[in-house]
Amino acid sequence: MKLSITINKSLLFLSLFIVSTLPARDAWDWKNIDTSTVVFDTNKMLFGVALAEYQNSGATNLPNSNWAHWEKQPGAIENGQTSGVACDFWHLYKTDINLMKDLGCNSCRLSIDWSAIEPQEGKFDESAVQHYHDVIDSMLAKGITPMVTLHHFVHPQWFEAMGAFEKQENLKFFVRFCVFVFSKFSSKVHLWCPINESGPLAFQSYIIGHFPPTLGYTHLGFKFSFGTAGQVLGNLMKAHVLVYNALKQMPNGDKAQIGFNHQYLNFEGYNVWDKPIATVFRYTFNTVILEFLKTGIFRYDAYGFKATRIIYKDILSCIDFIGLNYYSEVIIRGGDARCYDHEVMTDMQYAIYAEGFYAAIKDLSQFKKPIYITENGIGDAKDDRRETFIKRYLYAMSRAMHDFNADIKGYYYWSLMDNFEWEHGRLHKFGLYEVNFDTLTRTLRPGAACIKQFFKPLPA
Repeated sequence: MKLSITINKSLLFLSLFIVSTLPARDAWDWKNIDTSTVVFDTNKMLFGVALAEYQNSGATNLPNSNWAHWEKQPGAIENGQTSGVACDFWHLYKTDINLMKDLGCNSCRLSIDWSAIEPQEGKFDESAVQHYHDVIDSMLAKGITPMVTLHHFVHPQWFEAMGAFEKQENLKFFVRFCVFVFSKFSSKVHLWCPINESGPLAFQSYIIGHFPPTLGYTHLGFKFSFGTAGQVLGNLMKAHVLVYNALKQMPNGDKAQIGFNHQYLNFEGYNVWDKPIATVFRYTFNTVILEFLKTGIFRYDAYGFKATRIIYKDILSCIDFIGLNYYSEVIIRGGDARCYDHEVMTDMQYAIYAEGFYAAIKDLSQFKKPIYITENGIGDAKDDRRETFIKRYLYAMSRAMHDFNADIKGYYYWSLMDNFEWEHGRLHKFGLYEVNFDTLTRTLRPGAACIKQFFKPLPA
């Protein structure tokens, strides 16, 4: 998830009395840091790319998804775009797996799309099951270890119509899907992420309105709902526990590593009057989830909505690893997302900030669980900052492994190729490979080539 922030100025007014506790922003002397000596041994850790099925295969291949219905609404996607086949990974996966191999990848994080497997409630599509067998087998044949995500922002339209994750009683449908997929693929797949980025999913769907089910938001019309966002977030926490316990009881459950995936996103106020809104967003994205990981208790308190639910007190027993998605931090300045004057902006609303990556790894290391960097990448259409981003962030990861023995088991760059970036359509270019969406040809970007130097088998 590459979060785009469009801030309703009225939220700033609502936050005037919240006190910010954000730390000062760290800054390293990059002019005197040599990133060229950093190398990771692929004999000891996984290196690959991360993909989401809908972003790479689009509505044409996944017509029964909530996003296929969502993107038809006027104004849902920038410039009125629709996904179509996106980059058609559905049919071109063998080509793309070869591209992964050319980069030196030994792993790939992919999603198995719920709407493809269960297009109608209770009816499972065996042809879709076979398709994913073919994809996974093709990866394994190339020496590429699959990590499977079971919910990457997309689910069937029938699940959306019944209220999706807004209702706790609906969680049984998601658990049933996960159990079905695990029964089909657990002999081949040992790394699993039940849910991708709970915080952004709740925030984008029910506060900002950039994701289904509510298009846009207004303050005076109360179209957005912190209460519903809180309900959804709590239910997603519960869903993780239910799925974890269900899968662990199945054949191959003892061999599976099941992770909790979190987008670590700090918000900071540029000026004192920007700090209240930054604190609110930081609370929703990080504080609530990190407290849950510490206590197993979900506490949510935003604009009059309060909820406290004991999800699972021994929550770390339901987490085999933590999947860290990290891109940057967001600086709120004058109600908009900016950066500091000395920093280099990406095409998104945040800067290149590897120091924050280091800090996020350190923060999550407190839980004493292995960490996989499940997403990390840059939107850079001009390809004039990608090499800087890659070198700095991988240096920061190496430094975390050296300074405090961060237990990082793998790294997945977002993403292999340009794809359909949710509400931004084809506007933002995160791919190591540039995609011509007319011909679907893939071309390695010059700024991406340096990633090969960081990951290689080292001599014994």
